[in-house]
Amino acid sequence: MMNEESRWAHLVKLDDKLLKGGVAFSEWCTFVVKDADIAFANGAYLSAIVMGLSAMETYLRSEANAGRSSLYKLIETSNLRSGLKDRLHELRKFRNKWVHVNDPNNDKMLLEKPEVHENEIEKMALISMRAVREVLYSNQFV
Repeated sequence: MMNEESRWAHLVKLDDKLLKGGVAFSEWCTFVVKDADIAFANGAYLSAIVMGLSAMETYLRSEANAGRSSLYKLIETSNLRSGLKDRLHELRKFRNKWVHVNDPNNDKMLLEKPEVHENEIEKMALISMRAVREVLYSNQFV
């Protein structure tokens, strides 16, 4: 289990590994990424996933000048590589499971074994934080 310091170090390591040139994106996108990073570093993993996807959606929307396109369509029509698109769809479906709850009263598993959900959410948050950087750094200039 990571502590706050190791989570911040993880984000810095991702930036060091993935950012090789320069990037430019909107201040709106920067603000949302910062919020996702803060949530992740403080262990608010579900919030990090939701805000991470929001940051990626904001970036893809501005790159495609796509207006009100769905996140699904933004991913599909992007120039991102296939494996990254697959991970974004996995994250999108995972987020939807938590954001668009069909039966909020069906919470027995959540109450009886919260660690199952917490472990899954932490794993997905790690994937999300990497995906945020892969998307935002997908069009680097030197």
